[in-house]
Amino acid sequence: MSKRMIGTGLAAAIAVTAAVVAPVTAQAAAPQSAAGRIHADFDGDGYQDVAFAAASATVGGKARAGYVAVVYGSAKGLNLSHRQVISQNTAGIPGVAEADDRFGSGLSAADLDGDGYADLVVGASGEEAGGKRGTLAVVWGGKQGLSGATALASGTRTDTAVGDFDGDGDPDVATPGSLLTGPFSRTTGAAAVSALSLDPVDYRTNALAAGDIDHDGIADLVALNVDNTSDDHSNADSYHRRVVYLRGTAQGLSAPVTLKNEDGSLFRGGERLGIGDVNRDGYGDLVIGRSFTHDIVDDDLLIGGQIGVVYGGAGGPDPAGETVVTQNTPGVPGATEPGDSFGGGISVGDVDGDGYADVATGAFTEDLGDIDDAGQVTVLRGGRGGLTGTGSVAFTQNTARVPGTAERLDFFGVTTSLTDVNRDGRAELFAGATGENGFAGGVWAFRNPGTGPVATGSTAIGAGTLGTTANSANLGSHFAR
Repeated sequence: MSKRMIGTGLAAAIAVTAAVVAPVTAQAAAPQSAAGRIHADFDGDGYQDVAFAAASATVGGKARAGYVAVVYGSAKGLNLSHRQVISQNTAGIPGVAEADDRFGSGLSAADLDGDGYADLVVGASGEEAGGKRGTLAVVWGGKQGLSGATALASGTRTDTAVGDFDGDGDPDVATPGSLLTGPFSRTTGAAAVSALSLDPVDYRTNALAAGDIDHDGIADLVALNVDNTSDDHSNADSYHRRVVYLRGTAQGLSAPVTLKNEDGSLFRGGERLGIGDVNRDGYGDLVIGRSFTHDIVDDDLLIGGQIGVVYGGAGGPDPAGETVVTQNTPGVPGATEPGDSFGGGISVGDVDGDGYADVATGAFTEDLGDIDDAGQVTVLRGGRGGLTGTGSVAFTQNTARVPGTAERLDFFGVTTSLTDVNRDGRAELFAGATGENGFAGGVWAFRNPGTGPVATGSTAIGAGTLGTTANSANLGSHFAR
């Protein structure tokens, strides 16, 4: 399979299944108000939990019905004996598992009803309700973990970002087409639902993230838009890839503003997005992954993919001070090659407890020797000067003590998550590989002894661990943010 074919076909697929990535879509910088922060402690024990999806999984004999898995955190780290698998065939979940529902095609976590337990917003992009495609439901947290759910919306896109966009202390849920305003009720859902237009004509939002970019205590919203009229998903110029910023205010989200350079030209966007305070100045920074740039030859920094960091300030994100990191940046493992997809699978968190946000990224079509598209995950460090290659570390399935073996089309690192599951103030690394074992997929969990993730003691989670059907499940297609 050519890199061009992977760049176009896989790009389209991941835009649907990983609005990270996507989900993503992406981990948010925490606003000052506690209710605006994104938590993932579903059972209220003080330890964050990890939720991830197999949106293409067969459930009850229905292909691509999809499910979500949750593994709970503990003082010793991820507790594989404390886990759940949730689908539309699970008691209390709206609907029923049907072919092509793709339950789990969007995931976000936050305490929506203010009871002290994180809840899980789950999208099903193929589900039909009332003649409209795409649904959102919230699965409620509680002392025993996740149980019961309430339908939130139908006829909607399922990539979501959660933040307190009006500063009232209640989290809100944003999608590319709608805003669900808190507080949320277990009986009626959102307090209000209103239109939210993030897609200009001929463009489609493929990533969302929430965070406090201007340090005013109210969450802001950022979207990455892609030209929806072109079949060439490798075209990464600023016309085809744009960044849209919506400031959170006491009156709610402001009108969308497309970011521009100092000379008035459009600022280049990307496909993956995270927000975190990389330089620890109190402002959330945009971490933009530009992974689908396989055949770009007019800009050496784009070959093989890159990460761009746009630093926040009182006026919002400032493109003028962008930091660009590639696999040719000093200290970054590997080397830039066409088709690597470096900048995929973006997540943001603090892996060493120094207060600077760090970044995990996948180069999910990285070749390892003659093994095409095996994939690699890299963790980059934040610091006073911003994101840097210094101290970065990379893992593949051929890294000693990492379970499994690198194989063609594994796509290791197509999604990542940095989540502190043992409450020591240092995030652990999780990576998805949707192509593993003939697209059964899997999730890898890396320990963090204190200075960052290590291969020793890493664990692979697959259908065998979860007791699910492996066939073309694409396990690891999303992580909750």
